[in-house]
Formats: sequence, C-alpha cells, structure tokens
Amino acid sequence: MTHQKQVGMYFIYILYSKRINKYYIGCTENLNKRLEEHNAGLSNFTSKGVPWVRVYFEQLETLSEARKREIEIKKKKSRKYIEFLVSNRAHSSVG
Repeated sequence: MTHQKQVGMYFIYILYSKRINKYYIGCTENLNKRLEEHNAGLSNFTSKGVPWVRVYFEQLETLSEARKREIEIKKKKSRKYIEFLVSNRAHSSVG
C-alpha cells in the first residue's frame, strides 16, 4: 500500500493581539487547534498577548511551502505588509 501525502493541508496564519497591538506569524496543519494553543498561553511570546484573533491565513500544499511562505512574510519585517495582507485577505475566519 502506498501512502500519499494529502494536498493542501498546511497553513500559514497571522494572529493579532489587541492587548499588545502586535501580529504573530506561524504555520500549522490545524488552524483551530493552533489558535487554541496560542490562547492557552503555551508560548512565551503569545502568552503576553492573549486573546489572539486569527486575521489571515493561506493554505499551501506542503509543510515546506508553508514554512517558506512564513519566512518570506517574516523577512519583510514590515507591519505595513502584514496589514496589506490582512486588509486584502482572500481568507477570513470566525472564532
């Protein structure tokens, strides 16, 4: 039996914390679970900004592509670019 990789099951996401007025960029296989983990304070950085709201995400086919896109966004070091993505988002989420 051959195991085939599921296509399109990885995501990059941007979270926003009104409390600290900051964005957080990450990648995951499970958007809802990862948001719950951030809001549970399981990360040193994100624990300071609870509650976090997911304001943007992109779906990619592989973990490698998701990590590459995450790094691409982070390397810009630009709040303006992040806010551009968020304001022109193709994807939004509730919750």
